[in-house]
Amino acid sequence: MAQVLAANAAAMFTVTELARMLGHSGGAVGNACETLARRGEAERVGSKPRMYRATPATTTAAQRASAGPPAPSPRPTVPHQSAGPAASAAPPGGRPEPISRPNGQRYHPRALAQLPDVEALRRLRQAQVPVLLYGPPGTGKTSLIEAAFPDLITVAGDGDTTVGDLIGEYTQDANGGYEFVYGPLVTAMQEGRALLLDDATLISPKVLAALYPAMDGRRQIQVKAHKGETIIAADGFYVIAGHNPGVHGAVLTEALASRFSVQIQVGSDYDLAASLQINRTAVRIARNLATLQQAGDVGWAPQLRELIAFQKIADVLGTEAAFANLVGIAPLEDRDTVAEIVTKAIGRPVTALALGRQL
Repeated sequence: MAQVLAANAAAMFTVTELARMLGHSGGAVGNACETLARRGEAERVGSKPRMYRATPATTTAAQRASAGPPAPSPRPTVPHQSAGPAASAAPPGGRPEPISRPNGQRYHPRALAQLPDVEALRRLRQAQVPVLLYGPPGTGKTSLIEAAFPDLITVAGDGDTTVGDLIGEYTQDANGGYEFVYGPLVTAMQEGRALLLDDATLISPKVLAALYPAMDGRRQIQVKAHKGETIIAADGFYVIAGHNPGVHGAVLTEALASRFSVQIQVGSDYDLAASLQINRTAVRIARNLATLQQAGDVGWAPQLRELIAFQKIADVLGTEAAFANLVGIAPLEDRDTVAEIVTKAIGRPVTALALGRQL
């Protein structure tokens, strides 16, 4: 890529033009261009379409590329590629190495079909098998997906999500006119990236229907609002979704479920919580509540997210305040039961965290 730009220093190229010249997919070329731009070894000009041109540093990058194999792309955009398989492989006799997420936090892989879960998802992406992850909020569904796919684009679904939120819509520009701005679905398709529909079952079925042609054998959609334009998915485009059963308004329709050939239940890994040096009593309480939840005796149990927050609160305000907060975040219908279990576990009465008398 750098060699092409350096050889044509006065020209600007679209991703499509570069892909044709090099014989690679648009997704791979787009990601390579973005990598060069981040390094200052190319300049991105405009956004509709994206165009790139050389900078003073491009020649050096081109010389480096000709001297040896190019640096690996940081994003797994082509189906036959894997995003850092060594990062997800388990060392002999040990756990897989933690993987960094975009926010800097570390994800600890878990077992899935006798593989690290991150590697299993990457293989499913290579095979173009859509995956639906389901389980209570806070169990690590989004964390897993972010760790597996560094090129991820996320749509936070809710009841107000519209077709325009997925595909794009006209937006007023600085000159008072209007331009069509592509949505995350179109961007993921054009760039060959992974698209997460977080809380997909909160999105209206009519809205989700706009996505289905991109997921089946057609792998394309028609943008009726933008001159009936047809968008064809680049290699690497992939859809994965998250579902929180029991959340108000979450409906897993037959049409949606049928689009996801693999559906994986995700629960909290309480062994991981213990290994992360989270208060052992808090972990034991969470385990007990999870057992009661499975039996139908309570509707809520702390998940890994709540346990991580517990330890942060304990480090800042003390363990007593953290236990009080654990009671306070329980749903009202389960709060008395949670308070009773916490009280029994620590040997003293605990009530929800609240302000006291004026100091």
